[in-house]
Amino acid sequence: MTIAANPGNGVTYADAGVDIEAGDALVDAIKPLAKATNRTGVMGGLGGFGALFDLKAAGFRDPVLISSTDGVGTKLKIAIDHGLHDTVGIDLVAMCVNDLVVQGAEPLFFLDYFATGALDVASAKRVIAGIAEGCRLSGCALVGGETAEMPGMYQAGDYDLAGFTVGAAERENLLPRDVAPGDVVLGLASSGVHSNGFSLVRRVVDVIGADMNGPCPFADGGTLAEVLMAPTKLYVLSLLALHKKGLLKAAAHITGGGLPGNLPRALPEGTLARIDAGAWALPPVFPWLAKAGGVAPEEMLRVFNCGIGMTVIVAADKVAEARAILEAEGEQVFEIGAIEAADGEARTEIAIPAGWPV
Repeated sequence: MTIAANPGNGVTYADAGVDIEAGDALVDAIKPLAKATNRTGVMGGLGGFGALFDLKAAGFRDPVLISSTDGVGTKLKIAIDHGLHDTVGIDLVAMCVNDLVVQGAEPLFFLDYFATGALDVASAKRVIAGIAEGCRLSGCALVGGETAEMPGMYQAGDYDLAGFTVGAAERENLLPRDVAPGDVVLGLASSGVHSNGFSLVRRVVDVIGADMNGPCPFADGGTLAEVLMAPTKLYVLSLLALHKKGLLKAAAHITGGGLPGNLPRALPEGTLARIDAGAWALPPVFPWLAKAGGVAPEEMLRVFNCGIGMTVIVAADKVAEARAILEAEGEQVFEIGAIEAADGEARTEIAIPAGWPV
């Protein structure tokens, strides 16, 4: 159907602040990005009212579906204020798919929600290109999403992101399983702050008056803002490689709440994870934050990943084999603790060396 242009002087959607043509241009711009993430099982492309996925074609026999949703948090404020839009999409995907893989699931597809006051096609394309890259790096198809232009809801230049992903695992391969006293906790290095705790990061920066556009005070190369924006690490392919060998008993994605809040989620009742905070090397951002902000060690561990973005639990006699697999996948691996018997609910106890983390 052809619709004629507005014949009179009535108010239009554009007058209200919504640019339909910009939205259409963004869809056209991201179609090749989404197509590049295609994987076996995807049916159709962008443009339908819903996305279809064929589990049988993807090779599953008795699958259980697992879903996750998340956002990027106030890390977006740094991206917006400093025009650093290229990697927040990776953050968005990582925050979702890392939660799936700890349950033994292979991420299948991903949808995004991008909301803004006035659509800037160029910056939105950069964001969604990052989403597509995160999907590609985790073997997950970007099958659709929603772009919402909502004048009056957001300040000029602001936007927000949410992500939604679905994965699947064969019923007999769901995690966690068989975690027992004597098992070993391995920590996989993070790439930095990832996507949690940025309200505290920004508070520290404000309190000490650090220049976000100046040279990073704790790393060579790049401004402080650029270094803080290092994207969340994707652990999907590494953990799936370990799981396919039958070595992975449990895993925990270390997000908000840190090791104390997340590791117990992978443990059965009647156990505790005893962790040594001196067992791994900290990325320099964490000592800097602790010293600059006077942040107590317990608060650092409760808010940030503190250098461990993912933990995996394996049998003690499988540590060397597990480490070899993970390192072959590019992970930096630390043996950070062990599982012990304990009364009551699962918990984590962390020994903090004197002077840690500065």
